[in-house]
Amino acid sequence: MQELYDIIPDRERVVIGGIEDKYLTDTLGRLKGTAEALVFPVSTEEVSGVMKYAYEHGLPVTPRGAGTNLVGSTVPHGKGIILDLSKMNRVLEIDRDTLTAVVEPGVVLQDFQQLVESQGLFYPPDPGEKTATIGGNISTNAGGMRAVKYGVTRDYVRGLELVTADGRVITAGTKNVKDASGLSLKSIVIGSEGTLAVITKCILKLVPKPEASLSAVVPFGDLHKGISAVIDIIRANANPTAIEFAERSVISLGEQFTGLQFPRPDASAYIILTFDGTASAVEESAETVRKTALDAGALDFIKLDSELAATVWKIRGCLVKAVESKSEQEPVDLVVPIDKTADFIDFVHKTEAETKMQMVAFGHAGDGNVHLCIVRGDRSDEEWQKQLSENMHTIYNYAYSLGGLTSGEHGIGIAKRPYFLGNTDPESLAIMRAIKNALDEKHILNDHISYLE
Repeated sequence: MQELYDIIPDRERVVIGGIEDKYLTDTLGRLKGTAEALVFPVSTEEVSGVMKYAYEHGLPVTPRGAGTNLVGSTVPHGKGIILDLSKMNRVLEIDRDTLTAVVEPGVVLQDFQQLVESQGLFYPPDPGEKTATIGGNISTNAGGMRAVKYGVTRDYVRGLELVTADGRVITAGTKNVKDASGLSLKSIVIGSEGTLAVITKCILKLVPKPEASLSAVVPFGDLHKGISAVIDIIRANANPTAIEFAERSVISLGEQFTGLQFPRPDASAYIILTFDGTASAVEESAETVRKTALDAGALDFIKLDSELAATVWKIRGCLVKAVESKSEQEPVDLVVPIDKTADFIDFVHKTEAETKMQMVAFGHAGDGNVHLCIVRGDRSDEEWQKQLSENMHTIYNYAYSLGGLTSGEHGIGIAKRPYFLGNTDPESLAIMRAIKNALDEKHILNDHISYLE
């Protein structure tokens, strides 16, 4: 490993042995791996040098950014190298003529969004964890609350500069809007969780900043009515930016965690919406949704001023952390067809009642992406592991029976790997592994996660 000092001459950016625990895990800190070295490259050339060295010696490499992952995708293994890209954090260009930006992978999402909005532009992908990096978002194809209108991270990646497992530097994609020129290599890498190549530059699509934005809370007497109303809202063609759902039980935890108060505490469930666009279009859309929601059984339609909107979204944004502050929990991020969301939540409630294991649900109602926290409570280690495994299989199997998938935006990593492998047909897995073999013949890049053996 001493050769790493020749590749990265700044010794403060190379750690050999004695690596801090925070680099050996993900944001939950429950899965812990091993590594012999931790490096902080600041250029594509340094990343290439590290990968050439690792490939030559057959050393495992685990890329990471801010470490906010929830499924163990940043947990290293073996006696390899952790490649921390957080110091590659420059915004290299904002091109107003092509509505694109070129950034390094360690740029933090919230910093980038603030920068482009200060220039009258907009980067729509908006996952709940705003301190994640752009490279991490691309590696998991992060979605978020605006996906129902704007799409997910994949829809805003025009091109990538990549370092392959053996250290070659390639460019996949350009600033061009259209591209039918061969296979889309960038699309293969997006969502691959660091298993195919290392991202060193990102060409991102921007859009003009919306003129106005409005948030609203729609309380319901029960969640089933609220979820069912979402279909009516989508059919009404009001084009909301975000459609979130949450049960009162989890909102209460968010209130306790933040010390803030959600409107209409008498409700059992809430749909939270935002609208953006021109001022007139926002008001028209909000009025359409107001009528639609009330016709569907809503208790109220509450437009939020800027202060209350900030409160509501702060509570919504901290729900996983709020549950975690009360008890260890297993976060589940699955997706079902939007018309099956209510059926899935009903099944969760039934399973919760039968097993006596608390299950807290919230998520993106507009695209069927359900976030579920399965709560440990006072169970012993043995009870927790046994009952958690049983309930996870029960929940996932029902989701699959509805046509659902293992993950909507968090990825597979280590934690969700058994469920993904158990539900993916062998032919698809074989193709995924063939792509892996083509790009990483020695299997050194994050080889212990996702679709890999």
